[in-house]
Amino acid sequence: MSRFTFLSAGESHGPALTVIVTGMPAGVRLDRERMNRDLARRQHGYGRGGRMKIERDELEVTAGVRGGETIGSPVSVLIRNRDFDNWRGAMDPWEIDAAEANKRRVHAPRPGHVDLIGGMKYDRRDLRDILERASARETASRVAAGAFAKELLRAFGIEIRSGVVSVGPAGDPEYAPTWEELGAVDDDSPLRAVNREQEAAMIAEVDRAREAGETLGGTIVTAARGVPIGLGSYGQWTEKLDGRIAQAILSIHAVKAVAIGDGVANARRIGSEVHDPIGFDEERRYYRTSNRAGGLEGGVTNGEDVVVRVSMKPISTLRRGLPSVDTETHEPHRSQWERSDVTAVPACGVVCEAMLAVVLADAMREKFGGDSLGEMKRNYEAYVASVRSY
Repeated sequence: MSRFTFLSAGESHGPALTVIVTGMPAGVRLDRERMNRDLARRQHGYGRGGRMKIERDELEVTAGVRGGETIGSPVSVLIRNRDFDNWRGAMDPWEIDAAEANKRRVHAPRPGHVDLIGGMKYDRRDLRDILERASARETASRVAAGAFAKELLRAFGIEIRSGVVSVGPAGDPEYAPTWEELGAVDDDSPLRAVNREQEAAMIAEVDRAREAGETLGGTIVTAARGVPIGLGSYGQWTEKLDGRIAQAILSIHAVKAVAIGDGVANARRIGSEVHDPIGFDEERRYYRTSNRAGGLEGGVTNGEDVVVRVSMKPISTLRRGLPSVDTETHEPHRSQWERSDVTAVPACGVVCEAMLAVVLADAMREKFGGDSLGEMKRNYEAYVASVRSY
């Protein structure tokens, strides 16, 4: 049985990012405009740097799709880096210009980034060899893979949304938006805020951080609706779906904490205020009267919305720099800075959607299999009928 997975390659200022997606059944119709829209959403947001003015990310599918429909083989995608034209002398795969490479050389690592330990691990003296792959530019690959996952999930009525509830000290990091509030988030607004009344205060914090040469993090809520009962398993720790979701989200650049549902707030409550009461009626069958568990119990989906709260730290690249050490002289040195964002919290929400979609698509493939979408749907429909008869 083919699981939904993806593999990516590419450097931030190299020629292109490459993504290979496996596990897409044959027969899934793809909406190219909708998929490219997710790539554009990742580039949006108040506080983004100059790189976003250069790139115009688009999916360039080179395998696995014919006439806008998946054919069952691995899907290959290119996302070209327009900025490579400005970096060719330093980043060409075969020949580099020594003067250009020296100008771009990184030798004062950034605290909070993998520059130093990556250089030590891979024995690279120019830390650009580390930061080019470790850059958040890689998240464009995740959004591309997530776009395919979303197209598969959409065939089963599963939808994913996200919104920003705080940036720096502005907003409320514990606010629990409804599905309807997430659906009302304006992707064209400056910060994709759930509460538009708080957005002005968030923008003011970004402006203050920019003036001070600082960066800001924030909090995002992402959710999925229409997820069937029974994805994941309590049988082994590796099969628990909440753990798989947490790992995927925590792998996103600058994400340092993940909560499922009201995970953090629940730690301060008594049991009767935490666990979601079970109800029953003929139309909905078994349901919960609240969703503090975030749609998962014992590592298994329970039919309610899957809700994930994500905490993103401030970006490691500060214009004013931080105390560091020159790895060539071992003398004190301010960490190096090049074009970067003040905050990328709105974009992080789009990446969170993508990674949640990837995990859910994988769990759907794990549960229902099928070489074609038709076969997968038949398996799904038979299972749903069985669950409804319980």
